[in-house]
Amino acid sequence: MSTKVAVVTGSNKGIGLAIVRALCKQFQGDVYLTSRDAGRGQEVVQSLNSEGMKPMFQQLDINDVNSIIAAAAYFKDKYGGVDVLVNNAGIAFKNADTTPFAVQAEVTLKTNFFATRDMLTHFMPLVKAGGRVVNVSSFVGSRTLNNCSPALQERFRSDDITEDELVGLMQQFVDQTKKGEHKQGGWPDTAYGVSKTGLTVLSMILARRLSEKRPNDQILLNACCPGWVRTDMAGDKAPKSPDEGAVTPVYLAVLPPGATQPHGKFVSDKEVQPW
Repeated sequence: MSTKVAVVTGSNKGIGLAIVRALCKQFQGDVYLTSRDAGRGQEVVQSLNSEGMKPMFQQLDINDVNSIIAAAAYFKDKYGGVDVLVNNAGIAFKNADTTPFAVQAEVTLKTNFFATRDMLTHFMPLVKAGGRVVNVSSFVGSRTLNNCSPALQERFRSDDITEDELVGLMQQFVDQTKKGEHKQGGWPDTAYGVSKTGLTVLSMILARRLSEKRPNDQILLNACCPGWVRTDMAGDKAPKSPDEGAVTPVYLAVLPPGATQPHGKFVSDKEVQPW
């Protein structure tokens, strides 16, 4: 029986690190902490080792497709694939940040949507039967959806939206912010929210594809909201600790063998939420 493996992106701090800690206790197999900065990631692994946990480390910068390809090759060669993939890496500009909105839009969507999509493109073929894929999204994405134009809401909620159409819409948002025309295009003023709307919809599209192409593999893929968590990104006023934020992502990552639901859903507090 080959060793099972779980991979968590952006996991040298914050919610990602809390997910790694919880998986070290709840997942039967190797758990990989990954980060863009190898030195920082290895330091955190050593710190966890001193607490009696045994995560492993793999350098992974989701904004660098070559880094994704190298990591995918490593997991394929060593484990024959992956059993759990948690796409946690993401960014958000602070409310007080004065960076021009068009720049915020491009940078935020590059990481939270386009780079996460690159991860899924290269890692989905490696997900083994019975695997679990968790995309860490946000309730801000569903709130943002409700502030989009009726036409955009209809497409984002439709069962026949394709990955190509979704990619086109995300790019359209970025392009329109550069011209100052995103509001006329039906978009709200939140790059983070749009990026998470896109990630949740991408999760639903990929889950449908799994059901069509690999119906017997019982892979479950979901998007989730960890809640508002005290991290560098979300600030210190948030009500949840990182460990509390990790609860729902980890719940989805360790859904028991044979489970058929949730799949293709948006989940918060371990409950499927309306979309």
